[in-house]
Amino acid sequence: MAANITPEKDRVPFLQKAAFGSGHLVNNLLPGALGVFSFFLLTAFGIDPFLAGLLGGLPRLFDAITDPIMGYITDNTKSRFGRRKPYIFVGAILSGFLFILLWQLDPEGTQAYNFWYFLFFSLIYLIGNTIFSTPLIGLGYEMTSDYNERTRLMGFSQTIGQIAWMIVPWFWVLIANPDLFETQAEGVHKLAIVVGGACMVLGVMPALFCKEIDQANLSNRADLSIKSIAKNFKDLLSKVAEVFRNKPFVRLCGATFLVFNGFQMVASFSYFIIVFYMFNGDYGMAGTWPAWFSTVSAFSTAFLIIPVITWISNRWGKRNAFIFSTILSIIGYILKWWGFNPANPWLMFMPVPLMVFGIGGLFTLMMSMTADVCDLDELYNGMPRKEGTFGAIYWWMVKLGQGIALVLGGLVLSLVGFDQNAAVQTTQTLTNLRLADIIVPSFTAALAIWVMWGYDLTEERAEEIKEELVRRRGEL
Repeated sequence: MAANITPEKDRVPFLQKAAFGSGHLVNNLLPGALGVFSFFLLTAFGIDPFLAGLLGGLPRLFDAITDPIMGYITDNTKSRFGRRKPYIFVGAILSGFLFILLWQLDPEGTQAYNFWYFLFFSLIYLIGNTIFSTPLIGLGYEMTSDYNERTRLMGFSQTIGQIAWMIVPWFWVLIANPDLFETQAEGVHKLAIVVGGACMVLGVMPALFCKEIDQANLSNRADLSIKSIAKNFKDLLSKVAEVFRNKPFVRLCGATFLVFNGFQMVASFSYFIIVFYMFNGDYGMAGTWPAWFSTVSAFSTAFLIIPVITWISNRWGKRNAFIFSTILSIIGYILKWWGFNPANPWLMFMPVPLMVFGIGGLFTLMMSMTADVCDLDELYNGMPRKEGTFGAIYWWMVKLGQGIALVLGGLVLSLVGFDQNAAVQTTQTLTNLRLADIIVPSFTAALAIWVMWGYDLTEERAEEIKEELVRRRGEL
């Protein structure tokens, strides 16, 4: 497929791409750090595993409510500073500050105190994070109207975002290092300040340097006032219904749910396989191998996979690039059977370049395709454009998949016979664990290919839609 040449007016300058990528770094760093820090709820602050699970699950239910509301608000905001940027600026500061407060639990406090402290600040933190992340996603969908430039923008931002996943695995090592911190609680307290401060600085960059869509061409936005709450809520429900009637978007959500859910279900299995299969349960011998495995995976995704996927997409189309990258990821998952080799730990990195095509291609392509879907929605449903609502629902599906994956991942561990109290696992358990680590993500990835096979929003169709929208708006 020959790629069309992107007009100069549709190109996103490097500074804006870097600023948008800075926002995505924050969008990855906060949940990544949250996942690592949550482990220390048990070891540093004495919270029961069941209660810790509730602390991870209950806020997600709250997220399901706040995300679509924030998407609707940012789509309909009328401000001389734009629809997205004021929220991004305030949300970045709130997210970083509230993340710091969230992790100032008292290691000497009662379990009940720490439970309610963490639950309360989790809900407030999620509000701040939603104010930041939902408009950020919507902003990316409208920074360019060009089919291929959207992929380049999302690929660049995902590359920057992967830096977070190169850093996050080492938080385990830092927090538990007695040479750095006297206690794990102290490590959590102080590292939270560093992470929160960095997120505040990096998070405001999109608000300062990125360009929004011209508001002069937007119409039919709702009146956001106290008197209009009931009317706005009804309108929100109708807009969400319109989103779910968009068949290409439903395919994107379904494929993302399958690929990401399958990946997340077994995400921790590599750690267990390295420790218990390759090093026979010896944590000392395992050392930093698990952290290096995660870091190399993120590095490969950022600087190898995403540029390749972007190149393929611009020549073969986004749907074909997704199918190709997902097939390669399945091959990578299969190669893990030989890669995790007790005789040669270095072989664990052998399947990485193929395996990470799955996640690396997923978010680069899906976010670019969602921007195309927003154009399709305007074609069928008119103004206002709903980038914020589409972004909110898409990422809610990601979060839902992650939540379900955490539950199902624990179930799979139980079914394969993994005993968390045993220093050495049985041979049968390790074989089952290794098979599940391959079969689960391979199966869900194959289902995602089937879901995306009928996706028909091609580059030619996207260009036709763009031309029609330009004509409708009276733009030159």
